[in-house]
Amino acid sequence: MDEKKQAVYFKKVEDEPFAKLLNIKLKEVSEGYARCEMEYSEQMDNIYGSAHGGALFSLIDEAFEISSNSHENIAVALNMNVTYMRPPRKKHSARGGIKRDQQNKKNSFVLYHRQG
Repeated sequence: MDEKKQAVYFKKVEDEPFAKLLNIKLKEVSEGYARCEMEYSEQMDNIYGSAHGGALFSLIDEAFEISSNSHENIAVALNMNVTYMRPPRKKHSARGGIKRDQQNKKNSFVLYHRQG
């Protein structure tokens, strides 16, 4: 993917209202791949004081949106499945990337945390 096309995706995420709301940043993009990052804040807490699954799902969905549309065809999710292993800790950021498997036409997402 050329730099001009990458810049368009970075700008789209930067300007997207929902990404702004959750402070989701696009960190890397190439054809069929996107890596996003989100700083965890207390506004993302669930009733138990840990990260709300909806906030984490939004990070996954943002990376999916960019990676699946990087082939210049409009693509949307019909179904997504997420297994939550454990919530991120406070003062950490969640980072994850989507990689499209061209042969099987499926996306896989890896989410990991790093200390802030």
